[in-house]
Order: sequence, then C-alpha cells, then structure tokens
Amino acid sequence: MEANNKTMVAYFVISGISNIPHLQVPIFLLVLLIYLNTLGGNMTILLLVFLDSHLHTPMYFFLANLSILDMSSSSITLHKVLAAFITRDKTVSFLGCIVQFYMFSSLACNQLLILTAMSFDRYVAICSPLRYSIIMNSRVCALLATVCWVLSFLEVVPYLVLLLEFTCYKSNIINHFFCDLVPLLSLTCSDTSALEMLSLIEGLLLLSLTPFVLTFTPYVFIITAIVRIRTSSGRYKAFYTCSSHLITVVLLYGTLVSQYLKPTTEDSLESNKLFSLFNTAAVPMLNPLIYSLNNKDVKAALKRTLRAIKY
Repeated sequence: MEANNKTMVAYFVISGISNIPHLQVPIFLLVLLIYLNTLGGNMTILLLVFLDSHLHTPMYFFLANLSILDMSSSSITLHKVLAAFITRDKTVSFLGCIVQFYMFSSLACNQLLILTAMSFDRYVAICSPLRYSIIMNSRVCALLATVCWVLSFLEVVPYLVLLLEFTCYKSNIINHFFCDLVPLLSLTCSDTSALEMLSLIEGLLLLSLTPFVLTFTPYVFIITAIVRIRTSSGRYKAFYTCSSHLITVVLLYGTLVSQYLKPTTEDSLESNKLFSLFNTAAVPMLNPLIYSLNNKDVKAALKRTLRAIKY
C-alpha cells in the first residue's frame, strides 16, 4: 500500500528481523535453533515439575507457569519468522495482527505477575521459613496463579479496543518481526492520544511499575534477612534459593526498559527488533538453563526421572 493512500488495511506485511538477502538463511537457522531449545528446555522443566514429587512445591509450581508462558510467547512471535522463510508469505490479516498483539502483550504481563508471585514466595521462604508451608499452601498458590492469568488478559483489553478503532494507516508494512504496539502506532494516522494516555497511565504504572515495585520490594527484606544470618553457609544457602529468580527478573526488566522506555524513531524501531528478539527468544531459552544449571533440586529430579525411564 502506498504511503499516501491513507485508509484501512485488510492485511499487514511483516518485514521480519532483517531484509538483507544473504542473512535470511542464517537468521532462519538461528531462530529455529533458539525456538527448539526454548521448547525443549521449558518442556523439560514442565515435565519434571509434573512427574517428580520432590518438585511439588510453590516455587516450582510458579516455575511451571513461567515455562508455559515462555513457550507460548515464543511460539506466538517466532512462528511467523519461521513460516515466512518457508512459505515466502510475510502477510498477516488485520485481525490476526491484532490478536497476535493481544496474546503477546497478555502473556508478557502475565510473566511480570508470575515473577512477582515468585518474589513473594521467596520472601516467605527466607523471612518466615517456619510459617512457609502454612502461608504458601496449595490453595494460595493456585489463587495467585489464577489471579495472574486472569488479570493479565483483562489488562490488555483496553489496548485491544482502542486499536480496533483505528481506521487510518499510512502503510501496511510493519517494521518488525511480529505485531507489536510501537510499530503499529508508527503506521497509523488515526488519533493515538487516547492510546498514548492509556500507555502512560495503565502501561507504565499498572502493567510495569507496580509489578516492578512488588517484585523488588521483597528483596529489600530478603537481603536484610540474609545479612543478619551469622554463618557464611547460611547466607549462601539463603541467597542460593532466590538467585535464579533474581537473574530472570533482571534480564526481563532490563530488556523491557531498553525496548519501550525511549522515543519512537526509525532508529529506535530497528533497535527494538534486537531487544524484542532477545526478550521473546533468548530470555525464554535462558530461563530453563538459569533454573537448572543453578539448581540442585532440578538436576536431581532430572537424574531421578532419567533413571526411572531407563529402568
């Protein structure tokens, strides 16, 4: 569609990660490798938590939820990159684009909320260990997870409603590898003031700042509790129980801040691709490695499961 033909679009064209011809095969192989590792790693975590009774604890219950989110968000965003290389079709319907944005944004919000619940779990485990089993019982864990899933899908509904009201687009070529909010806003010639205000109020405060504060505030008390532990082995054990979660939180929030908290320009749209690729591909792939390589319980569960399969 020509830039001067400002009208409603029936479909969008996803430009992809790069338009350089000789990079298409390496990008496809890299994305495929990352995607397969993401599915394999997170599915392994999910199966271990389900099969091994030693991992039937609140921490691993939330980790299983995080694995589901990682696999889902990667599938929603990366499938078009892989499919476009095979079929040479980079188009996506208008409705399909909006649905992709809604699903990805909801899952991203859910990740932040689940990490917040995991932060609360770590706080109780370290600061109130004697009451841990009472506070973090199965009913509370199920309630927290349910609230995270329901709230995350409801929070993005206002964005969905406003996007569906856009009737004017300068172009239908999305300079991204999936339908995200920033590239969509750069294309529309409709009034975006309501959506920008929503992004400022709900997006920054409710969807981002609130989970950030609720996630990192418990670590103030956790660090204080760890410092008060007299023995070095006790301090190491306490820090060990929350180190994997802390690494995941820092990685996720670091990429989100780099991706969204800056002005929208052509250069920023290009850099957004890289941060989005890291956020939607690398982080979900790294999460199982972070939790397994730095976790004796997961490694022990894997050995028990492999031994049971062998015999």
